[in-house]
Amino acid sequence: MGEQNKLWEVRDLRVTQNRLATTLDRLTISVEEEALDVIRHRLKNELGLDIKLRRIFVGERELNVYGASADTCVIGEATVRLGTGLIQEFEDKIEALKRMRPELIKPRIIYADYAPQEHLN
Repeated sequence: MGEQNKLWEVRDLRVTQNRLATTLDRLTISVEEEALDVIRHRLKNELGLDIKLRRIFVGERELNVYGASADTCVIGEATVRLGTGLIQEFEDKIEALKRMRPELIKPRIIYADYAPQEHLN
């Protein structure tokens, strides 16, 4: 009977893990969508730039925010918690973008990090 209980515990842990993964995915997507809206709004209002923003992939790495006009590109990340490790990861993604997709780089580059206010320390 003890082995049966262990199997049920493992099953319950897997169900809980799947639920947490789904919740995390939804939270991440909503933060990314919010970032695209907020950054685009600020670009338009503060700099007069109307640039459509989207997610792009560089190899297997995702940049949450990218958009370009004739001479300007916007490169950014959205996160629920901004920290030094994430900044280094962002810098690594930028270097990969420059190396692997140089056609996406424009003479003027605007870098943008976004974290919801309630998560900033």
